[in-house]
Amino acid sequence: MAGVDLPWPDDWTGAWTCIKKVWASKWNTRAYRSRTSRDIAHKDLHMAVLIQKVVAADYSYVIHTTNPVTGNSGEMFAEAVLGLGEALVGNYPGRALSFVRTKGDKTLKLLSYLGKSIGLFGGGLIFRSDSNGEDLAGYAGAGLYDSFMLPEPRRVVLDYTDERMVWDRDFRMKFMKGVAEIGELIEAAFGSAQDIEGAFSGGKFHVVQARPQVGIRNV
Repeated sequence: MAGVDLPWPDDWTGAWTCIKKVWASKWNTRAYRSRTSRDIAHKDLHMAVLIQKVVAADYSYVIHTTNPVTGNSGEMFAEAVLGLGEALVGNYPGRALSFVRTKGDKTLKLLSYLGKSIGLFGGGLIFRSDSNGEDLAGYAGAGLYDSFMLPEPRRVVLDYTDERMVWDRDFRMKFMKGVAEIGELIEAAFGSAQDIEGAFSGGKFHVVQARPQVGIRNV
């Protein structure tokens, strides 16, 4: 942690608990059933824990540079939520902002407005899985295991009455364009369809991670 300039946690007991919880998520229901269905031996799944600094996000986004719904490689699909991305990837109730970007003519099509009932906010450290059962060809294992923050994020009941992303069309279009351009740049850099996570904080875009997109059949 010192080598990558991460702050050493004041609450080491809490940090160690987060590490153990990530390890334990090897045995959560989703992961257990997924490995069983794919005939992946439980003893062959080896778990490491990533410790990363949290971007205190105003909005978080996920990009699939090939539309996972249609399999169309000529368009990307993206979603965004208020606050931290766990409200999005953790399947919290409600809809995310979602849109499609056509790569050829750069057309943006809004599919749904923000509608998640709960937002998560905070900073500090996040403890995430990194196992040999993730990012495998044809197997979306990366979403099976649990992540934990220290300190725990604040849960906020969201009120969209004055939410800029809902009511300010210019701001929303600029945000969607920025997300789409990030997707295109990262896909071009890696030369294949990508699954990207990122945050928007203080007027700046951040990319948290990118991995090859799996489970798609290009059309």
